Amino acid sequence: MSAPSLPALRGALLALVAAGLFGISTPLVQRFGVAVGAFSTAALLYAGAAVVGVLSRRGAAHEARVVRGDYARLAAVALFGAVIGPVALAWGLQRTSGTSASLLLTLEALFTAVLAWRIYGETMDRRVGAAMFLLLAGGVVLVLDRGSMGDAQLWGTLAVLLATAAWGMDNTLSRALAERDPGQVVMIKAALGASATGVIGQLLGEPTPSWSAALALFLVGATGYGLSLRFYLLAQRAFGAARTGSVFALAPFIGALVAFILGDRSVSAAMLAGGGLMLVGVMFHLAESHHHEHLHEAVHHEHAHRHDDGHHEHVHAELADAEHSHPHTHAPTRHAHPHVPDAHHGHRH
Repeated sequence: MSAPSLPALRGALLALVAAGLFGISTPLVQRFGVAVGAFSTAALLYAGAAVVGVLSRRGAAHEARVVRGDYARLAAVALFGAVIGPVALAWGLQRTSGTSASLLLTLEALFTAVLAWRIYGETMDRRVGAAMFLLLAGGVVLVLDRGSMGDAQLWGTLAVLLATAAWGMDNTLSRALAERDPGQVVMIKAALGASATGVIGQLLGEPTPSWSAALALFLVGATGYGLSLRFYLLAQRAFGAARTGSVFALAPFIGALVAFILGDRSVSAAMLAGGGLMLVGVMFHLAESHHHEHLHEAVHHEHAHRHDDGHHEHVHAELADAEHSHPHTHAPTRHAHPHVPDAHHGHRH
């Protein structure tokens, strides 16, 4: 079956794997991050992610390299995604329910979709708008529920909300890096984040974590942040920023289930109602179908690609069947088929 006939399948599967890995990580960060400073927790998580980035890099023949023009964007991605996001989450998890915090992370999809709509012109039709409204309504219910439990719960919940906003910005900014080697992007982002948060943690005099806690957080970072981010970037390449964010929004429900299994019994009727609204919103977004005639303008770029995806028909001196990377040119084309806002469908509506 050709790629154009199921344009979202590869992206959806990659985003689902990323969601599973990240979802499991949230309650584990809460468990192993007890008595560990928020900046130290973030540093350990992204140190693990950086190692994954180093080990998963591919050669220039298979993936496009990060170039000088990407450095400023990578710095911004590291600031939002590897400093503000994890520090806010770690701080919030020490003050609020793990189940509630996991569910609240669903709002990352809301921030991602709205930013992708405003910055990249990704579609925001009635179905997507309804999905975003349901996510927002569910988030409001969760915040009010935690706020009724006291100031500590409220501040913890607001910190988790800040983390979702930071990661929404991270997701949107990283879309422009989706054509680069995801291993290299993960390595640079994670190294910048781990270095910055580690230094800040030392300056603030945060206590040195035990070896067991440090190792546990390092391993959680390697899987829940390193591997998850790699799969997330690959999903964005195939699926677009907003839709990847919506599939990734399943991560909080996975996290909430794991938190319950680990003994969190803070579930309330309001929490179930808020989570239910969010789950319906995610399903609404995933059910979107997008098909119309569109124009591909001439473009010259480099990224990993195959010749059976309906958009790469250039000729090689030697036939290349496997995925490979090199600079190539797309001639102007107008056609109609189901599509998502991936690297080749960035047109405005």
